[in-house]
Amino acid sequence: MDISWFEFFLFALATFRLTRLLVYDTITAFIRSPFHEVVEEVLPDGTIEEYLKIKGKGLRKWIGELLSCYWCTGIWCSIFLFSCYFFLPRLTEPLVVVLAIAGCAAIIETIIHKLLY
Repeated sequence: MDISWFEFFLFALATFRLTRLLVYDTITAFIRSPFHEVVEEVLPDGTIEEYLKIKGKGLRKWIGELLSCYWCTGIWCSIFLFSCYFFLPRLTEPLVVVLAIAGCAAIIETIIHKLLY
């Protein structure tokens, strides 16, 4: 299957946004919570440091590690999006476009935030 550079760019932005949604966004914490535990540690200077502890063993641990790794989740998100597009293009196109727009908006917002603050 041939895709154009424009489609490649859309998929890249869509994969970026879907990956961030799964790995970092608060709204999807319920997906990560069976596999992750956030542990807080008070440092000697009084600041609190949070770190992630993967729960379980076997498949549960594997999924927890997957959801804690941006690179790993990104690969699976790209496989998911491209496979859906390959088998169900009419249903997947709107999803890819919406995720790509959201990804682009997130990048713009991050740049503006860094410039202003």
